[in-house]
Amino acid sequence: MAIKSNSLWKLAFIRLRRNYLAILGFIVLFILVFVAIFADQISPYGYEQQDYMMIRQGPSAKHLLGTDEFGRDVLSRLIYGSRISLQVGLVAVAISLFAGGAIGAIAGYFGGRIDNILMRIMDIQLAIPTILLAIVISAALGPGLFNLMVAVGITSIPRFARLMRASVLSIKGMEFIEAARAMGASHTRIILIYILPNCMAPLIVQSTLSVANAILFAATLSFLGLGVQPPFPEWGGMLSAARPYLRTNAYLSIFPGLAIMITILALNFLGDGLRDALDPKQKR
Repeated sequence: MAIKSNSLWKLAFIRLRRNYLAILGFIVLFILVFVAIFADQISPYGYEQQDYMMIRQGPSAKHLLGTDEFGRDVLSRLIYGSRISLQVGLVAVAISLFAGGAIGAIAGYFGGRIDNILMRIMDIQLAIPTILLAIVISAALGPGLFNLMVAVGITSIPRFARLMRASVLSIKGMEFIEAARAMGASHTRIILIYILPNCMAPLIVQSTLSVANAILFAATLSFLGLGVQPPFPEWGGMLSAARPYLRTNAYLSIFPGLAIMITILALNFLGDGLRDALDPKQKR
């Protein structure tokens, strides 16, 4: 069983390595993570360092991407903003993965009334537009980084729950699960040791794609003033602050928009590559 599992993961890695778009997405994400970790060393200026003699100056040798309405370096704020965007994306998806995975595993494994109750709750949440739900939760919790991560994370719980439930339903009737029951294994042990490892492939793919959605939702909420508050740099918040200067200083909107677009594209490329590698039947 272990040898077969290892060979399947090895084959998936080989297929992923042949997908040039997925490799490109991985390289872009690696650079973003590197920039986020070493922002203090890479950034030419502090994210809140102001120079009132350089207000809304276009790209130049001193400020490669120009300055904003307070004379702050746009490049430095984008670099520090990558920390917040990646942090929100990863933590929000972690919340969705653990909460949704637990709900889906319990519903799929036990079935019956428990399954019916949990899935109807998920259906009710799915009936609410995702962005509207995120706005309501953010407004209720208040602005801030932690509340933003919680709000974005809650919106994706049903997606992971339904995916996990479907995977558990396809696995729980297999012979090795019956053998584990016959040996006296507890329900918790069966779910964690025997079922969960066999559900990892679809969850990995969904997590990668959900990070992109989480970053986009976080940018949207910050754009509406419900996310990270100034002076902390966040790409959506930078877009919102640049609205009054669209006609006169378009670069203030272009560069944060490009940062969001490139990050989302990289995550989608990697997610699609993982999907094709882990489930080659879906490749067209």
